[in-house]
Amino acid sequence: MPASMSDVLVIGAGPAALAITAALGAEGLAVTVLSLGDPAAPWPNTYGIWGDEVDALGLGHLLEHRWKDTVSYFGAGDADPAAPANRPTVHGRDYGLFDKHGLQAHWLAQAEAAGVAWVRGRATAIGFDGPAGAASPGGSCAVTSADGRVLQARLVIDASGHEAAFIRRPDRGPVAGQAAYGVVGRFSDPPVGPRQFVLMDYRSDHLTPEQRLEPPSFLYAMDLGEGCFFVEETSLALAPPLPFETLKARLAQRLTHRGITITAVEHEEWCLFPMNLALPDLDQPVLAFGGSASMVHPASGYLVGSLLRRAPGLARAVAAALADPHASPAALAAAGWHALWPLELRRKQALYQFGLEKLMRFEAPQLRAFFASFFALPAEQWYGFLSNTLTLPALLAAMVRLFATAPAGVRWGLMGMQGRELGMLARLWRP
Repeated sequence: MPASMSDVLVIGAGPAALAITAALGAEGLAVTVLSLGDPAAPWPNTYGIWGDEVDALGLGHLLEHRWKDTVSYFGAGDADPAAPANRPTVHGRDYGLFDKHGLQAHWLAQAEAAGVAWVRGRATAIGFDGPAGAASPGGSCAVTSADGRVLQARLVIDASGHEAAFIRRPDRGPVAGQAAYGVVGRFSDPPVGPRQFVLMDYRSDHLTPEQRLEPPSFLYAMDLGEGCFFVEETSLALAPPLPFETLKARLAQRLTHRGITITAVEHEEWCLFPMNLALPDLDQPVLAFGGSASMVHPASGYLVGSLLRRAPGLARAVAAALADPHASPAALAAAGWHALWPLELRRKQALYQFGLEKLMRFEAPQLRAFFASFFALPAEQWYGFLSNTLTLPALLAAMVRLFATAPAGVRWGLMGMQGRELGMLARLWRP
């Protein structure tokens, strides 16, 4: 291999790019990262994870905050705080918020120790030394940057996010986005209980009757300690997504209804990402990772736990394929795609997307009843569902149990077939 050629060139500088870069470096591969921004620049968003999930990875030390008091509210709300409509659903499971600077430093340190080369620039084209790199054995990829530089590698991984320019995926209709507006700051009164984390607060007593007919949103909130809190108004998923202005206004309305004002804003968070992107074409000669590979969990929106779990396995598969000096970029990418999206994971993804399509049709009362039933499942089922750690048979069993125990209105909503749902079920068998 020429001295100027890398084993792998990674495009991107966010969590997905750093996760796969660190994992590839741990395999002893020569890696170059091409990114428009500084890989050490602070990330704008926060990242949460269930305590069991991060503990299983041995990375609990990367949490900045951890809560044992984890609850949700699925009642409609009432003026009386003690009313049944205000009773919390207690999850009984730890939840954590990553120290995002610590997580970033964790991956950067691994990459630096592996001798990763960092290049600043925007990728504008990828060329191959044969038709798609597969016409003849061997070969490489040539990535051209906006300033005219050409970087060579045997394989390219686009980890630049859900709008990745070099990843093909089928068009399966409107893409649903999860939108959220949040504030880290100080308040006239605590918006949540001391040392408490609220996963979902679907109470709607602060809304007008007209607003209650609009697509619902919920509060995601936590006590950060020392008088500081994070509150975020979130829309589960919609196509098109709820506007930020609507979410910001609803958050203010929710707080005002409870007699709470924001006294100091330390950080604002604007979050929008797709929940039901189609899986990429798995026969293309460029590999993807993270949002560009449709790895966002369609039911929960979680991604970082999946990055941490799946990056090492993908890196091992890529390293094994690279051991063949005659493997073309297409063959290398094929090995990566097979490791990243094996048949069982593709079928699970189809199930999750089918479920999300159903929930997007639910009105607020149905959603509240659905989630109340969901979190009444055995903890290993709802946790495994949200973390994507259940096997396919276990996932099907959880969904069957949920259907059997849910109220009639939820069951009817789950049974009705509209629009794309039959096609989604078909992908369970032929993903």
